[in-house]
Amino acid sequence: MSQCGAERRRATNTEADPKAGLAPCSRRKRGDNYGAIMPLTLVSVKGKFVEGLCEVPLAFRLLLKAMAKTNVYVDGFNLYYGAVKDTPYRWLDLAKLGKILLPGDTIQSIKYFTARVSGRPHDPDQPTRQQIYLRALKTIPNLTIVYGHFLTHSRRMVLTGSNPPKKVWVDVTEEKGSDVNLGTHLLHDGFKGLYELAVLITNDSDLLEPVRIVRHHLGLSVGILNPHQYHSCVLRQHATFVKRIRQAHTAACQFPETMTDAKGTFHKPSAW
Repeated sequence: MSQCGAERRRATNTEADPKAGLAPCSRRKRGDNYGAIMPLTLVSVKGKFVEGLCEVPLAFRLLLKAMAKTNVYVDGFNLYYGAVKDTPYRWLDLAKLGKILLPGDTIQSIKYFTARVSGRPHDPDQPTRQQIYLRALKTIPNLTIVYGHFLTHSRRMVLTGSNPPKKVWVDVTEEKGSDVNLGTHLLHDGFKGLYELAVLITNDSDLLEPVRIVRHHLGLSVGILNPHQYHSCVLRQHATFVKRIRQAHTAACQFPETMTDAKGTFHKPSAW
């Protein structure tokens, strides 16, 4: 069995059963709303961990959960490509998404990490759609947008299906900075004591080291809301809990088609 497969089996066997009021010592039944994967015999108490506890009353755990100050860190492109691309649900309200997936938590800050896109010959309106969406996000009072950037360069690559192999020049565009910015803010806010629970919307294993430092050196809780179908094995190993963002969640968390801000009225992009 592969390492990931073994981790999946262990994770399944240690999921919490919130209906029974148990810490992660029993199998979670299909259909539970929590869906969290938590380390065995670790219970989060306001961002700290108490080892060896097994049975914790549900009401007490919910009380602790409601008391936690929570910051949400969103990897914009990881969320887009994992959960909403090619769906009717790109007009996503991140505040609503947080309330649905983190019921009872006090979400005090949402940070959205992205980069400004450029128009392409096949899709010249892409920057316009992005700007409209960023405008919608800015109506969320506790949300901050942090920008990275794109780098475009030419690279010689083998043409698919060519025989003998033929190399051609390809323009490659790479998004830079979002993962570094997210990890930096996660660490900065943790060291400053700005949260008790940090929740990352991503499945990027490059964020393992900042997650590990916050968990094991600062003693704070870190949850992962995964936009993709499969969980990163290394993130799941070190996170306090992991939940998957499903299409039912994104469908239920859409902005109104017509919105108003200080500049006036604007609408959901027609292509969405």
